[in-house]
Parts: sequence; C-alpha cells; structure tokens
Amino acid sequence: MKTTNRPIPARHPSRIGAFLGAVLLGLLLAGGAARADLRVCNATAGRVGLAIGYLDGPVWVTEGWFNLKPNRCETIIRGRLASRYFYIHAVDYDRGGDWSGPNVLCTRDSEFSIRGPLDCYARGFERAGFIEIDTGQQADWTVELGDGGLVSGR
Repeated sequence: MKTTNRPIPARHPSRIGAFLGAVLLGLLLAGGAARADLRVCNATAGRVGLAIGYLDGPVWVTEGWFNLKPNRCETIIRGRLASRYFYIHAVDYDRGGDWSGPNVLCTRDSEFSIRGPLDCYARGFERAGFIEIDTGQQADWTVELGDGGLVSGR
C-alpha cells in the first residue's frame, strides 16, 4: 500500500474518523477475502520454465511454458480450483536440471496447450515426467520449487 507524507487536517475530526474507518474496513475485507488460485513459487536464484497438467472436464490438458522469475511467485490458474490433482514439470533455464516425476504427459519445446495425454510422439509432441500435486480439494494451493526439490502446501 502506498502512503503519502501529507498530514491530515486536524480541524476536521469527522473526516479523520470516516477515513480511518474506511481504511480499517478495507483492510478487514482484504484480509478476510478468500484466495482461490494455483500459485507456483520459484524459490531458486535461476529462471524456471513450468509446464502444468490438469483435468479439463473429461480431458487431460498440458500447458506451458510459464516463465518464473527467480524468487517470485506467479498465479498459474486463477479462480477456484476445479480439480484435486495437478501435474507439474519444471526446467531450470540457468543451471540446467528439472523437477520431474513418474507421470508422463505431452509437452513441446515452444509454448503449447495440448489436449490428451496419449500418443505424444505420434502427434508431434515430446513426453515429460510430471510430479503429481494433490490439493486435497482445496480452493487454492501454492507450490514451491526450490533447490532441494518441490514443496507443495496450502
């Protein structure tokens, strides 16, 4: 929140009370508002590329690449999470290496959105291993990619 150095005139106490009341109400509403997003935090010193897999109705979808800046969090999916399980594959652009798991989904080298997990090569895509994220059916979730691996938590 940006503050100014302008003094509030003391001769209008009703304005001060109304102003402080509005500020307090705004803080309470903002603090109590429920977030509902899937966020991924890059807790490393390098740039990271992220691919995500999720269920869209009856079809599995993979999308990428989301570019995550060092030591920053990004909202990948906005709004209430409609699925319990999400799958993540990430690549460290600067130091090499990746965050991957046993769940195979389709990807490609450039930006992509792929419907369906089967026959990746036959459809002109690559295959990559994804880590399963179980959100426990929470409305929002945050995943952290760190040097020691993946940390998932609310």
